[in-house]
Amino acid sequence: MSETEGGFSDSERAAMKQRAEELKAMKGVKGSAKKAKEFEACLEVIDGLEGTDRVIAERLHVIVSEEAPGLDPKTWYGFPTYAKDGKNIVFFQPASKFSTRYGSIGFTEDAALDDGEMWPAAFAVVEMTDVVEKQLRSLIKKAAAY
Repeated sequence: MSETEGGFSDSERAAMKQRAEELKAMKGVKGSAKKAKEFEACLEVIDGLEGTDRVIAERLHVIVSEEAPGLDPKTWYGFPTYAKDGKNIVFFQPASKFSTRYGSIGFTEDAALDDGEMWPAAFAVVEMTDVVEKQLRSLIKKAAAY
């Protein structure tokens, strides 16, 4: 990850460019047409992943579809993301995106995960096992409750 002008790495600058492209692609698109286009974009991003990243993203997509069917698939900075009422709730940051050793499943401030004064908002995932899937199902169901 080489640093470029302004202190951002090449991959961070690419993610920002990707976000600008996402916004441009949705300009003027509304309602069900927008949801359909965002859904397709999410599937395209997942389809473009390889190896463990793809396995995790595909499984996360199924889990969200089953546990929180009210969340809408979309992309956010090139990440597969799921939103409720236009607010991002959960997303997958593939390891390949920033050349890290693990992907992470993150929850935004709009996720209903509040638990006292401190709670985790992102989870490193190196493999999608039955145990990981069970934990994710519970978290996603709770996160989408708002």
